Amino acid sequence: MSGKIYLDYNASTPLAPEVIHAMQPLLEDYYGNPSALHWSGKPVKELLNKARQQVAELISCSPREIIFTSGGSESNNLALKGYYFKNKSRGNHIITSKIEHPAIRNPCKFLEQLGAEVTYVGVDQYGRVSLEEIEKAIREDTILITIMHSNNEVGTLQPIKEIGEIAAGYEIAFHTDASQSIGKVPIDVKELHVDMLTIAGHKIYAPKGIGALYIKKGIELEPLMHGAGHEFGLRAGTENTLLAVGLGTACELSKKQLKADGINSLSSYFWNRLKEVFGEQVVLNGHPTERLSNTLNVSFINKVGQEILGKIPELAASTGSACHSGNVELSPVLKEMKVPERIGMGAIRFSLGRMTTKKEIDLVITRLKDVF
Repeated sequence: MSGKIYLDYNASTPLAPEVIHAMQPLLEDYYGNPSALHWSGKPVKELLNKARQQVAELISCSPREIIFTSGGSESNNLALKGYYFKNKSRGNHIITSKIEHPAIRNPCKFLEQLGAEVTYVGVDQYGRVSLEEIEKAIREDTILITIMHSNNEVGTLQPIKEIGEIAAGYEIAFHTDASQSIGKVPIDVKELHVDMLTIAGHKIYAPKGIGALYIKKGIELEPLMHGAGHEFGLRAGTENTLLAVGLGTACELSKKQLKADGINSLSSYFWNRLKEVFGEQVVLNGHPTERLSNTLNVSFINKVGQEILGKIPELAASTGSACHSGNVELSPVLKEMKVPERIGMGAIRFSLGRMTTKKEIDLVITRLKDVF
C-alpha cells in the first residue's frame, strides 16, 4: 500500500489489529457449535456471550437486546420487514426520509408492493430532516418511523433524540440506521428513545459480513430467517462466532477511542487547508457543525469530482456524482439538498479514519493543487 492514501473510511475500514488478535483463536480452535452443551460448545458460547455484552455496552443496552446479523443491510431489513410483518394488523404506514441508504429505501419499496404506505420526508440544504414535517406526516395508522442517525455521504447528524421523543409520544416504533455513527459519536439508545438501531461491523474496524440490530425489550419482530431458535428466536442459523467476536472487540475498542478521538482536529486541519488553497472554489456540503467529525464532503465548483479523482489514482475517496458520456448526475442526497449542479458535480467525500495521518492530508492537498 506504499504511496497509496485511503480516505474512504465511510465505505469500509481495515481490521483493527486488536480485532485480528481476538479472532485468531477461533481460526485454530473453538470449533464447537455454541448451541452444544458439551466441552466443545460451552467455550464458544461464552465467547459469543462476551461479544454480545461488548456490543451492548457501546450503546448502553442489555445484551439480551442485541441480535447478531450479517451486516447493516440485514439489520435494516429485519427491523423494517420484521416489524411490518408482525404489526401490520395495527396499521400499514411507515415514515422515512428521502436521503436514506438503499438498505432502507429498497425495503420500503418492497413493503409498498405488499400494501404498506410510506411517506418520504424531505431535508433542508444541510441534509437534516424537519421535526415538524415528520410530526405532520404521522397518521392514525403509522406504526414505524425510520430515520438514519447520520448521512453516509455528507456526514450530517439527524435530530434522533427529538424524533424519538415524538415517536414515543405517539406510541410509534422508531428505528435508526446508525451504521455510520457507531464508534464516531457517543450513542445511548435510552437517551435517543430508539426502539431499534442498526450496527455494521465493517464501519468500525471489524470484519465485513457481521452486524447487529438493537431491539428494545417488548418490540416484536417476525424473523426473516426461519429455523431453530438462534438469536433469541429472531435469526435462525448457527451463529458465526468468529465474526461476532470481531465485532465485539471492535465495539469495545470503539468505546475507548471515543474518549480520545483525534480525528476531529485532523478533519478541521484538512478543511482549513482546503480553504486556504482553493478559497471560494471549494464549499462544504452538509451541516457545518451537526456532522460526523471524520467526514468532509466538499465540492470544487465547476469541476467534476470523478474527473479529479481519476487524475489522482493513488487516492481512495468517493464522489457525489456520476459521469456518463459527458453527462453528470448528482447523487440522490445532493439532489434532495437542492445543491446546484455546478457545485454538486464537483463533490468528493473524504472520510478519515484512525490510520489517517497529517502527512497524508498534506499529500492530498498537494496532489489536488497539481490537477487544478
